[in-house]
Amino acid sequence: MALICELDEQWSFVGSKARQHWLWYAYNTKTGGVLAYTFGPRTDETCRELLALLTPFNIGMLTSDDWGSYGREVPKDKHLTGKIFTQRIERNNR
Repeated sequence: MALICELDEQWSFVGSKARQHWLWYAYNTKTGGVLAYTFGPRTDETCRELLALLTPFNIGMLTSDDWGSYGREVPKDKHLTGKIFTQRIERNNR
């Protein structure tokens, strides 16, 4: 069975807000579990790292917000964007 995953990133800082650190992760909408995560800057390269970690899984659809890296890096035929598709993962970001 193909999985549906929500993608998101969240930031924190160490010492000062100028030293931002980003967590990128993929959330399984069926189980509520995290399938993969990576840490890195908010760049296309880090997005590609996260997507590479998802290759062992049978992903049918990926959903995300409108952050540009997702639009550039996630295959168009498997990608839905918009806040309505990321409600579960956004609720988890606390």
